[in-house]
Amino acid sequence: MIVRRFLEWSQTAQAGGRAEAASALARAYLYSDIEPDQRREAIAALTVMLDDPAPIVRRSLAEAFASAADAPPHIVVALTLDQSEIAALVLARSPVLCDADLIDAVAVGDAAAHIAIAGRAGLSAGVCGALAEIAGPAAHLAVLRNRSVQPPAFAYRRMIERNGDHAELREAMLAREDLPASVRHMLVVAVSKALSDFVSDCAWIRPERGERMVAEARDNAVVTIAGEEADCAAFVSHLCRSRQLNAGLLLRALLCGQIGLLEAALAELADVPRPRVSAILAERRSAGFAALYRRAGLPDGLFRAFDAGLSAWRTSARRIAQDDRPAALSRPIIAGALAAIDDSRPENAKLIALLRRFEAEAAREEARALVAGFMVQPVDELELEIRRLIDDQSALAA
Repeated sequence: MIVRRFLEWSQTAQAGGRAEAASALARAYLYSDIEPDQRREAIAALTVMLDDPAPIVRRSLAEAFASAADAPPHIVVALTLDQSEIAALVLARSPVLCDADLIDAVAVGDAAAHIAIAGRAGLSAGVCGALAEIAGPAAHLAVLRNRSVQPPAFAYRRMIERNGDHAELREAMLAREDLPASVRHMLVVAVSKALSDFVSDCAWIRPERGERMVAEARDNAVVTIAGEEADCAAFVSHLCRSRQLNAGLLLRALLCGQIGLLEAALAELADVPRPRVSAILAERRSAGFAALYRRAGLPDGLFRAFDAGLSAWRTSARRIAQDDRPAALSRPIIAGALAAIDDSRPENAKLIALLRRFEAEAAREEARALVAGFMVQPVDELELEIRRLIDDQSALAA
């Protein structure tokens, strides 16, 4: 009866009236106590309204059913395939939609549909993965800014692979506290590439120098990430898979006193248990380390630097452990490594130049930290210290 009367009435009714009728019938279906026969007729009438040529009618259905857990599933699913502004209403909120519905909507939907889905509370790993694989940067940003969602690592990685050159996306990703170390490293690589391309395009410096600066900044970031990990074995495995684990990076880790990264890397490369590697590095004899070093396949030309750096680290480990800058290069360790290398041999020239660059970087970092410590003092105390320094210099000059 309801269907027949509605169809007869809809032949002459205006779109606005049909929309009001659709909204009223949907609310009656959801919230009124009606007989089963009437309920079946109401569902039939509401289903017919999906074919209404006026978008305003179908939108009224979407608005009525968007947040309703008791909405007819077939109507909600049909609405997800409607025009963008209609589909987005149910895609963003409907509890009726399951993961399969959402993944299908990602596959066939447009950018508006992707953004609507990305804003839903508690997205599953599967839906996050579909968005990462198919959606664009705007939807990826919506996922990253949705604090009710914890995307899996593979979804993060796919976002970077597809849109790593998008600066706003990188910033939003770095703002998340649940970011895995492997993903942070991928972001570092993406930023490094963008910086390198920018510098090269501007022709500010020679490409060789730009590549070196970017590589050293990238290695510094990797050591920082590793220093924040309780156990960096998984991070080291990621570095190996992505072919980002190299001798220069490990030397920097050693010179920063980040032995955890060196231990995990040697264990991975040499296929030796981590406790055994830790014991070898703690030994003062170099024979065990030499065998481990060769088994890991590291270059012979850097062995003296590693061996001397380990010796310096053992003597200053307590002081380094108290350093609150996990990626800070240690000048005592660098000095120990430099002292052990014969500077009269031509084949050591590149290694010495590398260590001296590290030494200069460490000195600058120490100076920055010292100045930062001064700046937290009250202004009047700083002024007194400066005046004392001036007076001392005047007395010496006299």
